[in-house]
Amino acid sequence: MTRYLDLIRYGKTKQNLKRDDWLRVFDVPKRWFWHFYAISVCWNGLLLALYLNFIFQHQSRPSWPTGILDILTGVPRTDSQVPQLSTVLVQLLLWVHSLRRLLECVFVSVFSDGSMHLVQYVFGLGYYIVLGLTVLCSDHVGKGTGTLLSQLDWFHMAGFAIFIAASLLQHQSMVLLARLRTGKSGAVETLAHREPKGGWFELVSCPHYFAELLIYISLTMVFRGLSLTWWLVVLYVFFNQALAAQLCHDLYINKYESYPKHRKAFIPFVL
Repeated sequence: MTRYLDLIRYGKTKQNLKRDDWLRVFDVPKRWFWHFYAISVCWNGLLLALYLNFIFQHQSRPSWPTGILDILTGVPRTDSQVPQLSTVLVQLLLWVHSLRRLLECVFVSVFSDGSMHLVQYVFGLGYYIVLGLTVLCSDHVGKGTGTLLSQLDWFHMAGFAIFIAASLLQHQSMVLLARLRTGKSGAVETLAHREPKGGWFELVSCPHYFAELLIYISLTMVFRGLSLTWWLVVLYVFFNQALAAQLCHDLYINKYESYPKHRKAFIPFVL
């Protein structure tokens, strides 16, 4: 059980876990989270550039990503029902999300001396590589109907609106978390964990995790809900973020006697 908890916990939820010394050998700093987003910005930026070149220059798609897509999907290539515009927008928004999170990790967040498991770190690196390829899984052949602009509909606009709102919510939450460790001048005063307050923290313990789920749901809307593979990604994000939020929520309840009883862990008024 200790090995399992050591594997799924990170940061503050891991610090009070009683572990054997040999397990600490696999610890890597939690502040290395920025590596995930750096990889994503570079890799998914490359995939976006290749896809745009494929569309506008009418060039054939390189054989290496096509081969990987065949392995990931396990089905013969067929015409996609997902408009090319959806694939382009999801790739672009995924890149924007990764860039924002990278900048937040570097310039906003104040990381403690917490750690995460080496397996979590390696998985995180691979996740953002596979994620970009998953977007392309929705468009094997890459056939579109008309120009990109002519494919625009309310699904795209609604998804984009939710993406912006969820991104703002996540950024506000990250700023509030950082202020728990900084003074009025912005200088770091402590690395200790404090009770989060303000904003959506009054509703849930981890609004930044809730915002992450909303971001992925918004990309599903941009896909018009037609990509089954992306629905599986959303399902993974839901369980992953819900687990992390519940662990944080339990820690806050046990650590702070005055912690609000009405506050949920993950989804306002629900979970």
